[in-house]
Amino acid sequence: MASSVIPFELHLQPALPTVVGNIDYHQLRRQFQRIDELLIHSGLETQFVQECLERWRAECAPRQPSAKAQLRFQEQSRGALRCNIARILLGEAYRDFAVRLADSPLLQSFCGMCRLDKIRVPSKSTLERYNQWAPEAHVRELVGHLLRSGEQEAQKLQLRAALDLDAYFVDTTCVKSNIHFPVDWILFRDATRTLMKSVRLIREQGLKHRMEEPEVFMSRMNRLCIQMSQARIQPDHQRRRKRIFRQIDKLAQVVRGHARRYRQQLDEQWEKTEWTRKQAEQVLDRMDNVLRQLPAARRQARQRILKQEPVRNDEKILSLYEPQARVIVRHKAGAEVEFGNTLLLGESPEGLIVDWELFAESAPADSRLLLKSIERTEKSLAHKIKMVGADRGFDSESNQTKLLDRKTYNAVCPRSHQLLKKRYKSWKFRAAQRRRSQTEGRVGIFKANFLGSPLRSKGFNHRNVAAAWAVLTHNLWVMARLPELEENPQAEAA
Repeated sequence: MASSVIPFELHLQPALPTVVGNIDYHQLRRQFQRIDELLIHSGLETQFVQECLERWRAECAPRQPSAKAQLRFQEQSRGALRCNIARILLGEAYRDFAVRLADSPLLQSFCGMCRLDKIRVPSKSTLERYNQWAPEAHVRELVGHLLRSGEQEAQKLQLRAALDLDAYFVDTTCVKSNIHFPVDWILFRDATRTLMKSVRLIREQGLKHRMEEPEVFMSRMNRLCIQMSQARIQPDHQRRRKRIFRQIDKLAQVVRGHARRYRQQLDEQWEKTEWTRKQAEQVLDRMDNVLRQLPAARRQARQRILKQEPVRNDEKILSLYEPQARVIVRHKAGAEVEFGNTLLLGESPEGLIVDWELFAESAPADSRLLLKSIERTEKSLAHKIKMVGADRGFDSESNQTKLLDRKTYNAVCPRSHQLLKKRYKSWKFRAAQRRRSQTEGRVGIFKANFLGSPLRSKGFNHRNVAAAWAVLTHNLWVMARLPELEENPQAEAA
């Protein structure tokens, strides 16, 4: 049974100040006003609050929350939707956006936080929780609802023409993880820093064990890492690197021993500290994550540096903090190999992203992704795709046959040069290929201005949700720039 939404209380809001002589501000102000209209007229905001409310009431069952608590949750859900959109649109970090929100009447008005008596803005931690306010599937439904409204109710959204969802252009890219270049012995430096910083926090709480200061171990590890990086340009570099690596390995084992003792001490005597159990578990989990991976990182480094043997890509540890990062071979200028996750993007002729998928594991070949993406898009939009365009990586005999059976025009660039030369005689294929080349630009715009390169969200689940919010914000931004419906002067006068 759907939960009923309590009507929002109308607060008195001051008018936005009149700003003269700044065209960039007026463009930004008009953009936020247009996005506000799209959120309201499409019913997107109401649907988001409704679904969040249903999930919240199910979590509270069998206890039924009061009307006051429900109204407060509805206001938080509405604020989460608008704050996420505004933050991603401006490309701000959580802390920077919190400061800008407190200082900008325009953002306060868009996010629904403008009051006459006082203005209460969310903190950095609250904004971070807002980013995880809804699951990825929930945000994906919002994207589909927005696109269907743009196609079926263009006049209601004040669009001059309905969205064209007949054509579909798809491409894949790499979403870089927020990690440094993976080097085997650098993993020991990362482990030393994390463990010794945790030990320092424990020692500050009065739990101490006989050892040198944590900063001493970090300094020694940094000095050895510098020697390791400089050994490559020195004579007899292989023997020198092996000797330095053995010193790094020995120091890492000493650090591991100290960290395990402090970890056990904190787990048993956390009542003697000023921390709560949850605060202590934060430090324990941080140490456990490194201690659990350190033996495997040691085997990997010894195999590659001492034994000079390669390690399979699926067995490599690229980062102690981003286990879902993968080695992606791109064979492109300046990006021969990238480290992150494969992202599939599909767009409409207007540049709206209609389908996407972020892969936690190594992604299959592009040709195996095409039909799944088309079926997922048609199910989300309830619309038949009549033409599909992509580069030659998506071409295969199986795809050609299945697209022919589906009666979908195949504008995928064929792998065969003879077939490509033959198909280029068709004006429709040439037009589709010219439009398909613009998808590369769409991928660049999405990654640089909305998703972030690298994507700073930690953990695949957070990265997946962040990609969904970025798609929703991108589509609102694109629709806000589409030509609007011209007003009828006679109807307006009447």
